[in-house]
Amino acid sequence: MKRYPMFIGGKWVDARSGEYFDDINPYTGEVYAHVAKGDERDADSAMAAAYEARKAWASTPPAQRAAVLSRAAAILEAERREFAEVLTSEGGGTSNKVLFEISQTMDLLHTAAADCKAILGSTYQTDPEKLSITVRSPKGTVVAISPWNFPLILSMYKVAYALGTGNTVVLKPSSETPVIGLKIGELFQKAGLTPGALNVVTGPGRQLGDALIADERCSLVTLTGSTETGRHVAKKAAERMKETVLELGGKNPLIILSDADLDLAVSTAAFGTFLHQGQICMSVGRIIIEAKAAQAFAEKLAKKAARLAKGDPALPQTVVGPLINDEQVRKVDQLVRDAVDKGAELLHGGRFEGRVYDPTVLLGVNPGMRIYHEEAFGPVASIIPVQDEIEALRVANDNEYGLSAAVLTRDIHKALHLAEGLEAGMVHVNDSTIHAEACCPFGGLKGSGHGREGGRFSIEAYTDLKWLTIQKGVKQYPF
Repeated sequence: MKRYPMFIGGKWVDARSGEYFDDINPYTGEVYAHVAKGDERDADSAMAAAYEARKAWASTPPAQRAAVLSRAAAILEAERREFAEVLTSEGGGTSNKVLFEISQTMDLLHTAAADCKAILGSTYQTDPEKLSITVRSPKGTVVAISPWNFPLILSMYKVAYALGTGNTVVLKPSSETPVIGLKIGELFQKAGLTPGALNVVTGPGRQLGDALIADERCSLVTLTGSTETGRHVAKKAAERMKETVLELGGKNPLIILSDADLDLAVSTAAFGTFLHQGQICMSVGRIIIEAKAAQAFAEKLAKKAARLAKGDPALPQTVVGPLINDEQVRKVDQLVRDAVDKGAELLHGGRFEGRVYDPTVLLGVNPGMRIYHEEAFGPVASIIPVQDEIEALRVANDNEYGLSAAVLTRDIHKALHLAEGLEAGMVHVNDSTIHAEACCPFGGLKGSGHGREGGRFSIEAYTDLKWLTIQKGVKQYPF
């Protein structure tokens, strides 16, 4: 059984306690690896290393920082099979999901490498005798807390741009997928990153996370995780006047108007609902469809769900693999049972074997059911019939979340009306709710968090803005 120490100060070190914890394969239930179990002492060591390295890394020319990111992308491409094996074995990712995540991560690294050489300021027309500009500088040391569902790319959104803008980083990956976080440390070590510029600590999330947030050397906290965790992090950070970037949960609506192509709607809904077993913050959480098309759509979606291969994520034909743990299986099943008990029609699924939950289709979901409001994070299509686009918009916004949304229709006027009215940070017309590009703003509204990642939006998040003036001549004061 392989043992994974932590990555601190450019070295691989055991936890101060000497303890390791089990990293479990979610499909087999077997131990995949033993990983160092860090505590507050390890958090302190990682912050000390990052703080010590901050000036040297910040003074590294942007072209050299970009070269490190580009080399990391090349190494990732060369080692993509090894990374894919980890993403499947500890995260339960199917081959389609894993290959998509790795390719998107390589694109992200290349994009960040280009962006960090173009950190822009502004000039202002003020007093003619004064040059007035803005410049950006690194915040210092960034604490990055990443999730288990897309652990490679969602960690890299933080790490690549924080490093690219001259910050040092302490990465705390999820305890469900710690090895991929440590592989990121190894990736940058091979790419020639300055020792201490990136540190990876593993262990209990709340214990390590609170210690990192409380550390006075931390300048900013960036988290992708649940809304509950986001509220906790925001409170802890606010107590210390620290900035946060929070990308949290979602109950994302897919609105289907009756003029939409039905087969396209079924494919879009299936992809958005069942990719990675619905364990994506952008997954379709509610399918809101005009009532006159609802029955035909639901029956087609149920038939498609029945054809999807499920089971071992290591098999190339598998579409629906395991949920991450037994607790998540219980949660999904409770939500489905509650909906059925309260009148929803179960057209397919509602069963599980081990941690593999059948792709499930529910018709007639309403506000009296838990699944109408709660993020399932499982392969469950919740279909909500409505009378028209006006009711569709009301239902779509009837939720605490506001991450992603999508609209399917041939009527561009209705599409624009809905897009403008949807309370979401991202809206996609005639596409799925699952869509992200490295150069574009990624983030949500309401309970889905605040701040944006990607492209210049990450640059703004990870840098401080300074107004700078230079007096051209001798200024005359009134006294």
